[in-house]
Amino acid sequence: MIASSPGDVLHASFTHRLLPYDGADRFLDGALPFLAGGLDAGDRVIAVCGTGQEMLLRDALGPADAAVEFREPRDWYGHPARTLADCLSAADDAAGRGRRLRVLGEPVWTARTPLETVEWQRIEAVANVAFRETGASLMCPYSTSLPAGIVAAARKTHPETVRGGRAVANPGFVDPWSYCAQCDREPLPAAPPDAETLELDKADLYWLRAYVSEYARRTPLPEEDLQRLLVAVTEVVTNAMRHGAPPIVLRMWTEPGPGPALVCEVADEGRWAPGTGYGLIPPRLGGTASGSRFGLWAVRLLCTAVQIRTGEGGSTVRLRLALPGAAGGGPRTESEGLRALGFQNPPSGVR
Repeated sequence: MIASSPGDVLHASFTHRLLPYDGADRFLDGALPFLAGGLDAGDRVIAVCGTGQEMLLRDALGPADAAVEFREPRDWYGHPARTLADCLSAADDAAGRGRRLRVLGEPVWTARTPLETVEWQRIEAVANVAFRETGASLMCPYSTSLPAGIVAAARKTHPETVRGGRAVANPGFVDPWSYCAQCDREPLPAAPPDAETLELDKADLYWLRAYVSEYARRTPLPEEDLQRLLVAVTEVVTNAMRHGAPPIVLRMWTEPGPGPALVCEVADEGRWAPGTGYGLIPPRLGGTASGSRFGLWAVRLLCTAVQIRTGEGGSTVRLRLALPGAAGGGPRTESEGLRALGFQNPPSGVR
């Protein structure tokens, strides 16, 4: 069993631990007792890992492997807000049944665009707030072969690091909201000169939807995603009209590149009050999570990415929906995952 360090940083029963590993042995040293301990305690145990890791864990667990729910990273890490919501729902469900949710989940980092990487790192940070009262136990393996910046960020988003079979307090850990503020420190790039611009001076939502639809249908955006965009834009514009300050300006454009996207931006002269949470935490059953807005949380679920900046110069909410052909978001290849565990060539039976 992994021994906890004295005085958990956040909640006495909640844990969120980083497992750095540089080969199969280091991976198993941390992952195996974490999973086995959960099975012994009657937890709901989920392992999100590639084929190489799954083979190692099944072999080490023996017949007990049947009680572990193995999940594909491609499915689990599909969308930051949706993954957080689904996992939080599972934690609440387990707690309601008198059990603990225990997840071993290796985030997917390769083939991500820089923006996607930031949003997944943000999820690692806000998980410390979202899961605080659930009693869940999360362990995130990170291969030391990953880019140094990704491993360094992980030390800021995990309260504890697993070393030699023990969990020790992570001196690099950063308060989740401070970390999110760091993610948003850089100003957004300016909209391109050819962006379509509409100044909104009244709450004519019919005209707004018609305008957004007409522009979006000139792009390859699928109809289902267009409907999501219309709901998201309506929510953001309505919020700006109720709580912001004129002028309220809508801008739309497309971005090419490895992660092509349709971008819709809503800007106004108002400034958000501190502590609003930016809709990063899902509302909880029986109430609203501290510092969250249901509308903005729904917007995050509907869009590929949501970027927010607020300050003396006003507030900007930038919505992005991936266009067909986007290269970002896929997990690393199976062979890359195997090499991280020390395999130079795939073992027999692995394609």
